[in-house]
Amino acid sequence: MNTIAATTDTPGSTRPERLLSTSVLVIGTGGAGLRASIELAERGVQVLAVGKRRAHDAHTTLAAGGINAALGTVDPEDSWQQHAADTLRESYFLADPAIVEVVTRGAAQGIEELERWGMPFAREDDGRISQRFFGAHKYRRTCYAGDYTGLEIQRTLMRRAAELRVPIVDTIYITRLLVSDGRIFGAYGFDIVDGTPVVIHADAVILAAGGHTRIWRNTSSRRDENTGDSFRLAALAGARIRDAELVQFHPSGILEPAEAAGTLVSEAARGEGGILRNALGERYMEKYDPERMELSTRDRVALASYTEIAEGRGTTNGGVFLDVSHLPREQILSKLPRVYRTLIDLQMLDITEQPIEIAPTAHYSMGGVWVRPEDHGTGVDGLYAIGEASSGLHGANRLGGNSLIELLVYGRITGTDAAEYVTGLTEITRDPTAVAEARAEMRALLTGDGTESPRRLQRALRDLMTEHAGVVRSEAGLREGLEKLDALEERVAKVTAHPDIAGFDDLAHAFDLFGSMLAARATLECAVERRETRGCHNRSDFPEQSDELRGNFVWSPSAGAVFEPLPEVPESFRALAYADADDSVEGKLVE
Repeated sequence: MNTIAATTDTPGSTRPERLLSTSVLVIGTGGAGLRASIELAERGVQVLAVGKRRAHDAHTTLAAGGINAALGTVDPEDSWQQHAADTLRESYFLADPAIVEVVTRGAAQGIEELERWGMPFAREDDGRISQRFFGAHKYRRTCYAGDYTGLEIQRTLMRRAAELRVPIVDTIYITRLLVSDGRIFGAYGFDIVDGTPVVIHADAVILAAGGHTRIWRNTSSRRDENTGDSFRLAALAGARIRDAELVQFHPSGILEPAEAAGTLVSEAARGEGGILRNALGERYMEKYDPERMELSTRDRVALASYTEIAEGRGTTNGGVFLDVSHLPREQILSKLPRVYRTLIDLQMLDITEQPIEIAPTAHYSMGGVWVRPEDHGTGVDGLYAIGEASSGLHGANRLGGNSLIELLVYGRITGTDAAEYVTGLTEITRDPTAVAEARAEMRALLTGDGTESPRRLQRALRDLMTEHAGVVRSEAGLREGLEKLDALEERVAKVTAHPDIAGFDDLAHAFDLFGSMLAARATLECAVERRETRGCHNRSDFPEQSDELRGNFVWSPSAGAVFEPLPEVPESFRALAYADADDSVEGKLVE
């Protein structure tokens, strides 16, 4: 392992503090973190990748549908410009046009790299990579590997990282980034298994630790992931958060069992002919989109289901029903095998005979750390953010299949820039005060006499966000949410961690809570200021879209939410972006 390791006794601690050293530290071992690590290793730069969950089980593995690039395999008239136009239009024109151009221009290279590293793409008879429709794409540009695309990408990147001998430690939880005079010099954290405090000296840090969708009660993110870690680490280091209020809600997350609430039922269930009904048995989509019905876009279906529930036509559990039981059993078993198996495993529910109880679920953070288009630098020297931790590509609605290609394009670009940055450094200052502050924060949790449990407060926060910042928001509801958040912060100050023989998960839960609290404040404060309805952001008190709010709310702990207008769309794809779009769903997968 190409790190320097040392231990020092920490005053007042029973465990020695471990010291690691590397040129570039990558936080997060999903697709984004792995791609950046691969680029650094290929350039001969010392890199260390760390994460808080097993790398083979990263959130990237859950992505099913596919990955976009204008290869022109099936539709030769496709182009990166059309891909860019589709992306910008689907973002409701809140995406950064420069970031959109970088991703769509670089998409084909990302696919070529995966192919070179052994990615098992589905292929045409002549051997070329297959491409299929995804919702809101004008042409067929989504490459795929069955419905396990994300899993295969993660496996491919893990293999390549292993070939390059990239050191990966997936039991380290990073609690603070270390900064001296506006420049990164490392990170502080602990080993989740045995609690050993860890100081990591690094000349640059790439933050790839995901989003913040776990702060809602129903979420497709699993326990202990996407809790807002990236928001907190970046904000406390001096970076800013953009578009925190823009969160994509998936229409169909299951409600039971409680520990699996939010687990997705694939939209293929609607694509195959599934019907949505409320608790009264009414097929309600005819009220909201009579032409497309259940094949309407993700944001419209989520809003329709939310409205049915909010107006009292939902189930006692606060859901609606998705029914495929009228379809032939053979069709369900052949076309929806994962859905069938998941519901049997989690609920002993046979979907060939009974409807599925579902509700909208927080699915994807379209906002994240503010980054520059050219390199995803954050404005803090030596700190970068990529993947769902970053922002700028998705705006107010994510184009299906774009998140995976974003990982590859900016993983490569950011790895390249970080390599050049650390190679060009002539000196770096390490501030003992910053290390001492991070050490004291952790020690206070372990030695304090507070009475509050992190898990209980996490539940309270998720309930708060679900009630006040869900699919539909209002000024009164958001401000009430902020008042409740203020009260909750008083309780968070009394949190204590109690590690046991099973490990230091309780300490991790406490820091998860800290990240979630900061992410919740950013989300609520930005949502208050976005006084319009646009894409995923629905304001009952401002139902129309406002031309004056075509821009981003950028948040920091000191300044709160500040509006920044977006630049004009470049001429290279402006005409396509503003052209009339084909909204038909015939022959296309839903979003």
